[in-house]
Amino acid sequence: MEPIRLTTQRLELRPFTSADVPAVHAACQDPDIPRYTSVPSPYTPEDARVFVEETCPRGWADDSMYTFGVFTRDGDHLAGSMCLVRLAQLRTPERQAELGYWTAKEQRGRGHTAEAAREVIRWAFEDLGVERMEWYAEAGNEGSRGVALKAGFRMEGTMRSKIVYNGTRRDAWTGSLLPSDLGMPTRTPYLPFPGRG
Repeated sequence: MEPIRLTTQRLELRPFTSADVPAVHAACQDPDIPRYTSVPSPYTPEDARVFVEETCPRGWADDSMYTFGVFTRDGDHLAGSMCLVRLAQLRTPERQAELGYWTAKEQRGRGHTAEAAREVIRWAFEDLGVERMEWYAEAGNEGSRGVALKAGFRMEGTMRSKIVYNGTRRDAWTGSLLPSDLGMPTRTPYLPFPGRG
């Protein structure tokens, strides 16, 4: 797929460019980003270059993941990164995807990540035909969980031993979001388990 841009009231979501490498590198010096994501630690300028110039474009090209840089429309400041992953499954009846993100430390607490997430979710449901969106984060990552809840995800529980961090397996919180949760149609009918609220 050719990379696209999305906009919200306060944000522009666009593919990263080479000019963004220094900002991505600087943001990923915050220890919370490699602590709770798959970002390498220590995070070098070369890591940022590979992510921006190789990993992200490859994901768009082979439809495996669509990564957006999240930038403020006022000042063009890097607010974070948001990625829709596992879209290879869209070619099968499952039509599922996973949403992942990180937020630059200076931009936290402003609602930018939840705002960006809602726009990517809308795009995924309306334009890509996603029928189930998943989210997970290490159990205890309240920031990521807060964003997921604000974006509309319903928490489903804890997956044991899901994440490996520093050689230790850790539990993860998980949630999902369906088009019907947002009053949107879906191609495949959904039959919930009887008695489920």
